[in-house]
Amino acid sequence: MSRSFLVPALAVCAAGLFASSVASAQTKIGVVNFQKAILDTAEIKKASTDLQNKYKPRQDALEKAQRELSDIQTQLQGAGGKLSAQGEADLQARGQRKQREVERLSQDLQDDVNNERNSVLQRAGGRMQEVVKKMMDDKGLDVIIDIANAVAFKPTVDMTNDAVAAYDKAYPVK
Repeated sequence: MSRSFLVPALAVCAAGLFASSVASAQTKIGVVNFQKAILDTAEIKKASTDLQNKYKPRQDALEKAQRELSDIQTQLQGAGGKLSAQGEADLQARGQRKQREVERLSQDLQDDVNNERNSVLQRAGGRMQEVVKKMMDDKGLDVIIDIANAVAFKPTVDMTNDAVAAYDKAYPVK
């Protein structure tokens, strides 16, 4: 009888010891501001400058068309009966054409910039995930959380600057 009682008692004690050792093991956590980390990389800073330079001529053309449209609108407002009916109709038609041109230029420019920016950010986001996973393994962490999902944390667990430095080292700007 005592033997049948001893085995379950030892099992309960062993389970208790195992549970206490698991409970005392601490989870190692890091926090990264993923968006800031991506935007602070040298690659993204260079890509931003390159995008501005690439699309500057089109931005300048859009601004010129907007000034021309504004001039036409000013002429129409200032005409006040000084133009013939035909002259006013011609000016209004020019204004409508210029308005459509401005809208088209603006939409095309915005679409092209957004497409290229999204492509660059998507590539950088994938690379940053790889860098963060490697950091997690190298530092022996159990999890790295995006700062957007953290309610509160100590500044000592913020690894954003480390992530930027690791990214810039892994993917140097050409």
